[in-house]
Amino acid sequence: MGSMKRYALFIVVLLVAVGVLYACESRLDAPRPDKKKTIALIVRMKHGDYWRTVKLGAEMAAREYDLNLNFYAPDYEEDSQSQMELVQQATLDGYDALVVAPSEDRVLEEAMKLSGERVPILTLDTEGQAEKVKSYIGTDNYDMGKKAAEKMIQLIGKKGQIALLGTSRSTANVMSREAGVRDVLQQDRQVELVPVDYVQLDKKLVGELTRELIHHNPGVQGMIALDANTAIGAAEEIEKMGMQSAVKIVAIDSPPEVLEYLQEGVISATIIQKPFSMGYLGIKYALDASEGKQVPGRVDTGTKVIDRENMFWSENQKLLFPFVK
Repeated sequence: MGSMKRYALFIVVLLVAVGVLYACESRLDAPRPDKKKTIALIVRMKHGDYWRTVKLGAEMAAREYDLNLNFYAPDYEEDSQSQMELVQQATLDGYDALVVAPSEDRVLEEAMKLSGERVPILTLDTEGQAEKVKSYIGTDNYDMGKKAAEKMIQLIGKKGQIALLGTSRSTANVMSREAGVRDVLQQDRQVELVPVDYVQLDKKLVGELTRELIHHNPGVQGMIALDANTAIGAAEEIEKMGMQSAVKIVAIDSPPEVLEYLQEGVISATIIQKPFSMGYLGIKYALDASEGKQVPGRVDTGTKVIDRENMFWSENQKLLFPFVK
């Protein structure tokens, strides 16, 4: 009889143990609502005010929505190989959604290959054409080009010669800006576009191109620079030549050198983007996508024309100097 009681007690203890083990396993397998989501953000460069502002917006969204933000960026903006390696590192670290500003198409292709079918991918600043990309958050570069052309026409009095300068014609963003400029100028027959070749990303080469442009086209009244580096190189050369009153420059973006030339009157206007909004909305919509929510396929974060007259307005100062408290 004693052995039967001991056997029954053993069965009861075994059943309790199995039940506890099963309950523990169930809790491990079940989704934990208190677990924070992790969003990976991969941009093109860790330095520079533009990408620092993108990061600032992303960090604010991460705090507001209580999620983990893993930030990755190479040292140089054109270093696509390092960016691809960072895509691989982010995948090893793990994430629930990926936001990437690809420097080349192959970076996006690598991200799609490694992320898996269920993990959403969003692009920032550079639009991705792949079907798997859930959303693009960034500037409407075509509209940016249109605004640059419209401002230039206003600056030269709606009549004259202007030139289009750039250093990276192969990028989708610059191609869209150029298309916007050309479409506006085609509608205004009194403004002639002077043909100019693109040069490599080198301030000295941009300066040489600017000098040759003025030499062969002495009547040119304006230059539209399709990227910030081109604007800086052209402005430096125009100032050396003492022609800042005769030749208007419309720039893109607002690094410190552009703003300095703008304040001095060498650059007449610049079309700025809103990188803080890009970073913030990129993380917000990445979180929504990771939770299975519908997100917009395209989010235009907007641009603004800044000149000497409005650059000191309080609302514009917040856009130009987001790190100043």
